Amino acid sequence: MATDPLLRQGPDSTDLVLRAGPAGPAWNALTSAGSALFTPLVLGVPTLLVAFWMALAGARASTVFVVVGVIAALEYLLGWLALAFSQARRILRVEFAPTGVPASLRLVRAAGPDDWLPVDTLREVRLTHEVVEPYQGDRKPAVSTLALELVLRGGRERLAPLPFDGDPQRLAD
Repeated sequence: MATDPLLRQGPDSTDLVLRAGPAGPAWNALTSAGSALFTPLVLGVPTLLVAFWMALAGARASTVFVVVGVIAALEYLLGWLALAFSQARRILRVEFAPTGVPASLRLVRAAGPDDWLPVDTLREVRLTHEVVEPYQGDRKPAVSTLALELVLRGGRERLAPLPFDGDPQRLAD
């Protein structure tokens, strides 16, 4: 079990590692800054409607540009906050403790770990393994993904499909 790339067994717990890499509030803020640039583009239609309405009302071009710039900056800031918050809620790993027969579990998110919960709060675990084979003549390798859904007593936690090269039956066991 400890040889599986997704499982990391330590002296105190067994971790199901879903995403590896740096985490923390500063990292979340920095990585979401670039993606937030698309927010003003997505919300561009309402901004252009405001600019068009101002132009029809007789506002000067410089005033229209300033107002559109302020609106775009606010959209960017709101998008940045929303993306940083959603990245902070992403689950990086699930810890089961103690190692032998787990009695408790916790979800470790990018913003930090949740509280330890009794293992009986975990109602169901759904693993969906999907393999996309290339069409004949294509040189690309098959792509294997794994989606994980945890049904807890308080709600559901669904993770986006992750690249997976291991044995899904062994992971389920």
